[in-house]
Amino acid sequence: MIINFSSSPPSSSYSFTRFINSKSPISDFPLKPKTHFSKYPSSSNFNQYSSSNLSFHTKYRFFRDNGRYPHGKGGNFKTCALSGFDLSGFESAQSVLEAAAVLTAIIVVHESGHFLAAYLQGIHVSKFAVGFGPILAKFNAKNVEYSIRAFPLGGFVGFPDNDPDSDIPVDDINLLKNRPIFDRVLVISAGVIANIVFAYAIIFVQVLSVGLPVQETFPGVVVPEVRAFSAASRDGMLPGDIILAVNGIELPKTGLNLVSEVVGVIKNNPRRNVMLKIERGKQDIDISVTPDESSDGTGRIGVQLSPNIKFSKVKPKNLTEAYNYAGREFWGLTNNVLDSLKQTFLNFSQTAGKVSGPIAIIAVGAEVAKSNIDGLYQFAAVLNINLAVINLLPLPALDGGSLALILVEAARGGRKLPLEVEQRIMSSGIMLVLMLGLFLIIRDTLNLDFVKDLL
Repeated sequence: MIINFSSSPPSSSYSFTRFINSKSPISDFPLKPKTHFSKYPSSSNFNQYSSSNLSFHTKYRFFRDNGRYPHGKGGNFKTCALSGFDLSGFESAQSVLEAAAVLTAIIVVHESGHFLAAYLQGIHVSKFAVGFGPILAKFNAKNVEYSIRAFPLGGFVGFPDNDPDSDIPVDDINLLKNRPIFDRVLVISAGVIANIVFAYAIIFVQVLSVGLPVQETFPGVVVPEVRAFSAASRDGMLPGDIILAVNGIELPKTGLNLVSEVVGVIKNNPRRNVMLKIERGKQDIDISVTPDESSDGTGRIGVQLSPNIKFSKVKPKNLTEAYNYAGREFWGLTNNVLDSLKQTFLNFSQTAGKVSGPIAIIAVGAEVAKSNIDGLYQFAAVLNINLAVINLLPLPALDGGSLALILVEAARGGRKLPLEVEQRIMSSGIMLVLMLGLFLIIRDTLNLDFVKDLL
């Protein structure tokens, strides 16, 4: 699996939106994560689907709010940032286990889709594995080996089509390779279908149980914290103030860069007065703030900023409304995934260096799990959608790559490509992905704070 938390603007979907409380004096605008990920099969002497290389771009940061701003009023805030690999989320073992359980469940669901599509058609299946590499635990049932393996890069379903140790005749009609094109397409596509259905089911359960999170934007930028002895404190700013205008220019009610605009003015005016129109309670007051000069020559006033947003929940009144809510949320998250994938390919040179592995994914998931149950629902749904979308790409070692080979076969009038050609295509992608996955696991592990402390 590949997961990408991009820095593209937030969409209408709530997803993982959190209030910002940056560690810096003036925070960045919170960006909603858009994710996608894919899975890759492992190499062996039999056909199999599929596996996962977990990775993500660490430019995004998750934040946990310990209160809200209903209609712009202040609340208690608690910062819990994940920037790069500041893995404070690992303080809670329960959160880590929840995140790992979500990822494992998604992998199992995907592979179960392949497995059931084959089993229900009477197609021979030889293996069902979670993970890759050395076997940690296994058992056999009805000629199928079920195993848990050492490297958490995903999983695979194995078919004995080209296994030299199999006692099944090579012309057996129930070997996957001997089935009609439609049967094989169904088996290969079933993993994607299973994740799509699972994603919708997760959202539907969320809607019924805790409600669907929604957000409403109000004018201005909120000041959740004012640091003691800072320029803002000296000049009379208080926590809970709402900045409505800067130097006489009113801030719009909505906008992707309101916080960045305020930050920009502050930074560009060290030791020069900046006039702020502040809403405090039911009154509007004007405050003149003189930013201090930082070591880099920019201005700073010692506050943290956040968009003026109210979060609430809506619950359906009946099942019909629940289906409608779940459908809208599902399509919103799907659009996020598709847009993120598009942006990744268009800016691959900038995003490639930010790819990380399953260790980082669990870190992000643990941070989400610590926030509230809403975030965990959304985390699971987005990962499912990502897995489904990416696996449709026509790349070697993806389900889409296998489907592409079947389409070539159909275009050739039912004549398959030579077996050596197919194996060369798939094995090249498989080995590259496995090497990348192992590299990411090692790198991400070395980037953990407690590992750095040991080194």
